[in-house]
Amino acid sequence: MTADRPLPPIKALGLAARLLEAHGFAVVARNERGDSLYLRRPDCAWHLRVSNHARTAKQRARRSDILASLVIDGPRASDQVEKLVREAVRNFEAALARVADQASAAGSRK
Repeated sequence: MTADRPLPPIKALGLAARLLEAHGFAVVARNERGDSLYLRRPDCAWHLRVSNHARTAKQRARRSDILASLVIDGPRASDQVEKLVREAVRNFEAALARVADQASAAGSRK
């Protein structure tokens, strides 16, 4: 996509969710206000969160199943959202690899 007029945060969140679907993610939950979406891949227990705000310490403690977050806290052009999605997928996959490494290391200590 080419640079374009910035999308309001709620529309940018929707675009991010659609772009994440192309990477195999599906929306599995959203909060009541619709400003936080939780996505995961089939056969994967871990989630990627898309929201207009960062998680608080309390939220991080409550939802330890979230490996990565994509925060869109203001207007963003489509190309900016695409870049944020690529970074979020990269972060999710790196976190998933760390979880797998930790599990295999724990298994080898038994």
